[in-house]
Parts: sequence; C-alpha cells; structure tokens
Amino acid sequence: MGNEPFSQLPIFGMALTIIMYALSLWANRKFPRVHPLLLCSAGIILLLIMFQVPYEHYAVGGEWIKFLLGPATVALAVPLYKHWKLIRANSLPIVIAVLAGSLTGVGATVLLLRGLGGSEAVILSALPRIATTPISVAISTRQGGIAELTAVFTVLTGLLGSMVSTTFLQRLGIRSDMAIGLATGTAAHGIGTAKVLKDSELQGAYSSLAMGLTGIWLSLISPVLYALLVS
Repeated sequence: MGNEPFSQLPIFGMALTIIMYALSLWANRKFPRVHPLLLCSAGIILLLIMFQVPYEHYAVGGEWIKFLLGPATVALAVPLYKHWKLIRANSLPIVIAVLAGSLTGVGATVLLLRGLGGSEAVILSALPRIATTPISVAISTRQGGIAELTAVFTVLTGLLGSMVSTTFLQRLGIRSDMAIGLATGTAAHGIGTAKVLKDSELQGAYSSLAMGLTGIWLSLISPVLYALLVS
C-alpha cells in the first residue's frame, strides 16, 4: 500500500481532473467557441500519454468524480420544481415536441450513416446517441451495438449540440426559452443542458425535462427501431 505510485492514489485522478477543468474554464473565457469539456478531456488524455500513466491508474480517482454525476443529475430537478406550474401548463406541447425531436434525431442518424456507407454495427451503435450516456450505452448494449462507440457518439453529440444549438436557433429567429430548452435537451442531453442552464434557469428546466423524456422514449421504442433497422 505504502509503495504504490502516486498515480494510483485516488487524489491523483481527482486533482488532475479538477485542475484541468479549472484551466479549461479559464481557456473557455478567452476562446468561448471551444467547449471546456473538450479541452479538459483532451488535456487529460495528452498528459496521461506524455507521462505514460495507465488509464486504470487515473480512473481510481476519476471514479470519485464520476460518482458526483448522480447528485448533479438529481440537482437538475431544482429548476424543474421552481418552474413546475409553467411546465405543467404546457405539458402536451412538451411531450409532442420531445417525441418528434427524438424520432427526428434517430431518423437523421440512420439516413446520414447509411448515406455515408456506415456498417450495421456503426448504425446500431449511433442510434441512441441523443440519450444521455448511461441510457444510450445500455440501449446499444442490449440491442447489439458497440458500447464504446456509442459512448463516443453520445459525447460528441452533446459537445456539438452545446456549442451550436443556442446560436443556431437564435439565428433562425427562435427566442423562446421553452423552444431552446426542449431542443437542446432533446438533441444534446446533459452536456447541452449544462450549457443552457448557465444562460437561463428556465431554459435549463425545459432542457432537463427534455433530456429525461428523451431517455424514456428511446428506452421504450428502441426495440421497435432496431427491429425495423435490421429487417
């Protein structure tokens, strides 16, 4: 125990993650178009490669950071609670919008990858990418996809959505907090939700709800979608 390298101690992975994320936030203020999560991940990977630190060593402390995802996700219920009356008053449009957005996202994924000549395994892995990572990976694994590839697709979807969704919608003349929140939560799950929550608590509330509903929809309809895809 006393002779194990520092990189195997939990404090190593925790400290590296926190320091890199703090630096990424600072860089994001200088270069707002670059997402801090992308900078943080790339920085950690680069350092691990440079100093030949096995990922398993880093993951010992990284698991402690990962544990905080649970409380952070639960905390998204706070803006939902604050704006519950407004959300309940618009419940039907919300449900229809999220269902339509989910089906559009899945359909666009299939059409794009088939057009690019993607294999069945790649398409199966990418299909649930608009759900948050734990749900998308679970769906992919259950239906015969490649879990690691699904995780990559999901994170990239969230990063891209968080960087362009608000700007893209506003350039289309869309200013509604409900529209921006629902679109972002449906298309860019947790990463997008974190972004709009910084801009507007109401957008964050709608985005949190859309993220949850999208996960439920995809979990329920994924067997049918996969059956249609492989038929």
